[in-house]
Amino acid sequence: MKRIEEIYWLRFYGCLAVFLFHLIDRVERNYVEHVGLDLVLIPTVLGTPIFIFISIFLFSARYGNAVPHNFLASRLKYVMGPYLVYGLIYSVAEYLRLYADDARVVFVDHMIEYLVFAGWHGYFLIIAMQFYVLFWLYNRYSLQRYLPAGPCLLASSVLSIAYWAFWRGQSIEPPGYLHWIAPLGWIYLFFLALLVVKYYPALQAQPWIRRFSHPGWLIAMVAGIVLLTLRGELTYSSKETWVVPLFILSLFWAMNWLVGRKATKLVKRVNEYSFGIYLAHPLFFSVVDFVNWQVALPLWLYVIALTVVGMGGSILLNKFANRTDWSSMMLGKRLRVV
Repeated sequence: MKRIEEIYWLRFYGCLAVFLFHLIDRVERNYVEHVGLDLVLIPTVLGTPIFIFISIFLFSARYGNAVPHNFLASRLKYVMGPYLVYGLIYSVAEYLRLYADDARVVFVDHMIEYLVFAGWHGYFLIIAMQFYVLFWLYNRYSLQRYLPAGPCLLASSVLSIAYWAFWRGQSIEPPGYLHWIAPLGWIYLFFLALLVVKYYPALQAQPWIRRFSHPGWLIAMVAGIVLLTLRGELTYSSKETWVVPLFILSLFWAMNWLVGRKATKLVKRVNEYSFGIYLAHPLFFSVVDFVNWQVALPLWLYVIALTVVGMGGSILLNKFANRTDWSSMMLGKRLRVV
């Protein structure tokens, strides 16, 4: 398959967005909350949706309707392996922290919360696996005849907005992140990816795509979000109603703006380790937090430490893990970027 430079840039952005989102979250929890940090959070909420979009886009571009017979088995191996390993690491680490704080936590219940109810940031892997199955079904049974990407993008966008609005209005939440991993909140990404692949690379030849890729739409959307932020009326995560139209407009604009832009060496290097960075960076953030509990760090040094240790540690761990096939399967496979 021909290299798609736009995807390199999108994955680079998505990786940094997730990293920065969690970094800012640590700063706000441990130091100070500020509206300026909320403004910085706005573009970071697109990180998780970008990874879901990229997966379906690349599968559709690579395989079309000819999905290989081992497609699901291969994805299951490289997705659920890291989910279980990192889920165990994070759950045990959190259990020990709570135990040290004299919190009464039943170990078995705690493990179920993490591994069965996807109560950690690896919930993304469960979402991804569901869409891999949906992609296989969609092509195996030629569902495009009944579920065309264009009309389904409109319907699924409304469905996803309604889904997140429903949970935003609920005072009771399911255990773990069960309501996050349900595909209804992310289904728009599936049809968006299929639609973009259908017309790629001549996206601008489609009048309605050309219209919505105009930066004016995105600027107006961001302006409205900033206004609501300054009024303190928004919550920031990838699971919000306003993220759905923001992502669609951002994606159309980005695919147009990135045409012909070759990915730099830095962009490709981050792409190479993006999966490992996504999985491991909170682990290294916790190392910095542990040091901070012993020796109070000023805010500026804390941010530098999170950045260097979080990014550097994740890359080194992923590089070490990919020395063998079994360890890469357990700790996150390194992408082959040329």
